[in-house]
Amino acid sequence: MAKYSVIDKERKRGDYTLFVEKSIWVIILLLLQVVFIIATYMLLQEKYLHLQTILSAISLLVVFFLVNTDMNPSYKLAWCITILIFPIFGGLLYITLSINNTRYQFRKSMREAVLESKTHFTQDTTIMQHLQDIDEDSALQAQYIYNLAKYPVYKNGTISYYSSGEELYIAMLNELEKATRFIFIEYFIIQDGVFWNSVLDILKQKARDGVEVKVIYDDMGSLRTLPPDYDKELKTYGIECFCFNPFSPTLSLRLNNRDHRKIMVIDGHTAFTGGINLADEYINQRQKLNGYWKDNGIMIKGEATWNFTVMFLQFWRYLSKEPINYEQYRATPQILKEHAPTKQEGYIQPYADNPLFSEIVAENVYLNMIHRATRYIYITTPYLIVDNEMITALTLASQSGVDVRIITPGVPDKKTVFMMTRSFYEPLTKAGVKIYEYTPGFIHSKTVIADGQYAVVGSINLDYRSLYLHFECAAFLYHCKEIEEIKEDILETISVSKEITYESCLQLNKPYRIWQSLLRLYAPLL
Repeated sequence: MAKYSVIDKERKRGDYTLFVEKSIWVIILLLLQVVFIIATYMLLQEKYLHLQTILSAISLLVVFFLVNTDMNPSYKLAWCITILIFPIFGGLLYITLSINNTRYQFRKSMREAVLESKTHFTQDTTIMQHLQDIDEDSALQAQYIYNLAKYPVYKNGTISYYSSGEELYIAMLNELEKATRFIFIEYFIIQDGVFWNSVLDILKQKARDGVEVKVIYDDMGSLRTLPPDYDKELKTYGIECFCFNPFSPTLSLRLNNRDHRKIMVIDGHTAFTGGINLADEYINQRQKLNGYWKDNGIMIKGEATWNFTVMFLQFWRYLSKEPINYEQYRATPQILKEHAPTKQEGYIQPYADNPLFSEIVAENVYLNMIHRATRYIYITTPYLIVDNEMITALTLASQSGVDVRIITPGVPDKKTVFMMTRSFYEPLTKAGVKIYEYTPGFIHSKTVIADGQYAVVGSINLDYRSLYLHFECAAFLYHCKEIEEIKEDILETISVSKEITYESCLQLNKPYRIWQSLLRLYAPLL
């Protein structure tokens, strides 16, 4: 078995000056579209005196439409206030962003691929019944995930928890070396450097050896980390690749629907997920921010890997536009036994969420955990930008005597988002929720753990984008011994973090707090 460390390879950096220029041109074209809309209005206004009345009426109709939709109230409020401030352009802007043929076709094709993939899941009723017998709360959670997202819960498997990107990196490379049939990789960010180049070297060799290698990366996530047409470059190595939802200079809400998932599947028996992207800051080989980049992830072996295999293939089906024989990628019982010989007592349920359907599975899984917690609920998230439902759940749990702790970054990666995150501290700390900022650097892990029995590890942030707009994935764990490791990791992280109190929130100067309030109002749109 090959052994790796994060210093095995010299760091490589590409010069993507041309690509940066491309992204600038995209921004320029977007701005030109906005200017064109405004200029057209000004020109028509001179000829049609009633245009302002017509556009105002359109804005009013858009408000009526928003009020009567089932979208999140915070999202409605942000748009309604925008239209109130800009009654002429507000409604027109919403229509321009929403009614877009490419967005319609994108969502239609993606929805079909997702629905098709779900036909390849079957819940073992014996496992569900056994879970029901030993813990009703966990069974209700598992049943919810299966009923709404169709991802089954499994019992036979093993989990390994990694409290840092450096640890996960080594495990990934070692497992990739063992691949004999196929490798699936799907990440929000891929970046040239130690991490990706180490993975890529193995992928090239495996492709030469006849292993089927497929890669998906998100175009927005990798906007500044990969050159144009990188998918074509990978194909020259024998690696099949697609870029998800290419960034284009058109005003469309489709650009909000990003592939934020982190998935690596090897031969159908091993899968990785968590908060870690394939870029050097995640293994602290590149200091993107001042301080240490704290992240985590898990490796799953056994039957539960099938959920991640299907997740990947549903996207591949959409991108390739070709039929897929899902079953050919299912590991046989013999292979599963060879790679997960030790069975643990716990239950594993990998699942995905997407913005294509009205049910908000990711948020509801979190809410279920919070509502059912009786002793404690610990959360790590890089962004804390939540809706009223989540605030109510957290404050109610705290006021009921549950020990609620949330860890956020002490060093921001985006200043505006960081300020927005801090705007939610005051109502939460007022209710007794304990908030800690990770002072050694930036915490990127997305973990929720409750009462030492339940945990979720995955790609899902506690923010509007993850919960409402992005394609996400995670694993729900019950009664797994690794949950204790997660708890110890969180407590250790708290020990080097600074607690933010309600009193300290009140001490902020008023202009700053007013600005925070404005940002919080528009959080659903940012």
